[in-house]
Amino acid sequence: MSPAGAPNGSAGLAGAAPGSASSSGLLRDPVNLTELRREAEKASKDLEGATKALEQRRAKIQSSQKELTAKLRELQVAEKAFAQVRQPLSDIVGQLYQQSAGSDVAAFLSGTSNTSTLRAMADISQLVAERDQILQEGGRLQAERERLATEAQELRASNLLSEAQMGAEIETLRARSDKIVKSLTQALVKLGVKVDKGGQPAAGCAPTKALSANEFANGLIPKAYLCPLQQRGNELRGDAALAFISLNEAYKRQFGRPMCLTDSYRNLAEQQSVYYRRPGFAAIPGRSNHGLGLAVDLCGGVERFRSPQFNWLEANGKKFGWFHPKWAYVSPFEPWHWEYDPKLGSLL
Repeated sequence: MSPAGAPNGSAGLAGAAPGSASSSGLLRDPVNLTELRREAEKASKDLEGATKALEQRRAKIQSSQKELTAKLRELQVAEKAFAQVRQPLSDIVGQLYQQSAGSDVAAFLSGTSNTSTLRAMADISQLVAERDQILQEGGRLQAERERLATEAQELRASNLLSEAQMGAEIETLRARSDKIVKSLTQALVKLGVKVDKGGQPAAGCAPTKALSANEFANGLIPKAYLCPLQQRGNELRGDAALAFISLNEAYKRQFGRPMCLTDSYRNLAEQQSVYYRRPGFAAIPGRSNHGLGLAVDLCGGVERFRSPQFNWLEANGKKFGWFHPKWAYVSPFEPWHWEYDPKLGSLL
């Protein structure tokens, strides 16, 4: 908040140069970077969601295939054990029946059968029953094999179709995402963002790289994750850069010239240098928002507290996700220091 007695943010608009654009006109972005950023972020989330869904589907497919393979192996083991028992038992039944059935049946019918004859007949009956049971088990195993084979075939066909459909969806989403990022790139080039030899801005300008930059330590963000600004030699994290470029366009429409920067992203070595050159006016190296690509130091009038430029930025900055932190009003007093709030920027 501002020190006591200081004019409020509206004073900046009142103090703007005559003939400048109206407050409502200030916020119209000719290339609509904010909308392009939203579309790029949504396309990226859609693509990420579809990719995760495909990965989950593949994991389920792999799990079901493993389960099916395990069932087939169990079936093979059961069939092997069945084969080891079936033939010997069938041979035994046949031999016993041929050797003893005639005499035992005759003795049984004539009433001259003894205990051994009755026992032999009972053994034969038991063996025949066991053979019939094994034959039934064989039929069940065969039916189970046919069922599993059909299930495996249907599963493979379903998996191939599902993966092809999801793959086509992912390709469509990827093409859409690439198209949006290309449009965003072209918009940045039109606004004067530095391009490389291939005619493309740094890859870090893609909003999808913004959150990935959080994976790196303060002051150690690779260049591929940073986006250059219109002010040559300066760069920020992708989302902060896009918001700053939009803010810069509004500032130009208000004051007739671009914003003046003295500093933006600082790597760790630069933070150490500033810390020792300006004691009390720089954060401890590794703790600065400059090292996160989320802060700038401004000049061109903004560095003078309650100047028209400072007041305008104070009144309009949050509409682009940029604000003057409370500590910078008092301790240490740094009217030139401004920061980007990703949460605020995500609501734009």
